[in-house]
Amino acid sequence: MPDLSCDFTPDFSKGLIPAIVQDVHDKEVLMLAYLNEEAWKLTLESGEAHYFSRSRQTIWHKGESSGNTQKVLAIRLDCDNDTLLFIVEQRGDAACHTGRRSCFYRELKNNTVSFCSPQVFDPKQVYKA
Repeated sequence: MPDLSCDFTPDFSKGLIPAIVQDVHDKEVLMLAYLNEEAWKLTLESGEAHYFSRSRQTIWHKGESSGNTQKVLAIRLDCDNDTLLFIVEQRGDAACHTGRRSCFYRELKNNTVSFCSPQVFDPKQVYKA
């Protein structure tokens, strides 16, 4: 466990805490996810990202199905103690369950929508559920 002596405690009394996830190398925002206190503790203990799935109502270890894990290199906490920024080393080509590098793969620019993040795997092949 890291030394958190300098008041680095998210305020979970407000509910789930959003975490913005950014790639350490190219600074691309890969995703936004949520943590509860258990996911926070698991992330700190393991050094890999754990989140709380709002749709499944359970903790998930990022990459447990796809193999595309996230090594957490740094964490920033905002001034209100209710939003996190994870700076990660993305292990594997994709952070998004759609098979794309980033969850933010659609862009509206000059009144035109386009794809701005490549699809690197077929989710039907990876998530055979």
